[in-house]
Amino acid sequence: MPAGMRAIASKHASRYMDRSRNLFARRIMGLLKWIDLPPVWLIGALAAAFGFDRILPGMGLGFAPLRWLGDALVVAGLAAMGLGAFELVRHHTTFIPRRKPSAFVRQGIFRFSRNPIYLGDALVLTGAILHWDVLPALVLVPAFMALITRRFILGEEAGLVEAFGRAAQAWFAKVRRWL
Repeated sequence: MPAGMRAIASKHASRYMDRSRNLFARRIMGLLKWIDLPPVWLIGALAAAFGFDRILPGMGLGFAPLRWLGDALVVAGLAAMGLGAFELVRHHTTFIPRRKPSAFVRQGIFRFSRNPIYLGDALVLTGAILHWDVLPALVLVPAFMALITRRFILGEEAGLVEAFGRAAQAWFAKVRRWL
């Protein structure tokens, strides 16, 4: 093959490879976007807590009231999630992270927590750890809360300020982020 044709073929092959890489990268990023959601992080934290028990067996107290407290926290967490989702749906706004809010919800459970669904996630995690009697795994709770704050809450708060301005800032001053 003449040198000129080789250069053209090489150029086309290179362009094809770039498109293939870009398509692959876009598909991976799209998949990661759906994986990077709070419920997925909660499932991961629950799996890690369960794994703690397998790695460090016998580190619990074996104290039955802790199991009951854990059950109560799971129920409270599920209730907080449900009440938060109910208010968001009732006001026709999104509860999916990183989407632009269409309404500013300050009623119901949002009078007590700016993030009742995330609070519910943390309560479910804490409750599961207590129910499973895996006390060393309690270190996962503040780590989970910090991760959720960095990955989701800060961006959502910025979106609220962008959309609702001073009203959002006044609400932030009045209502705590978690509880």
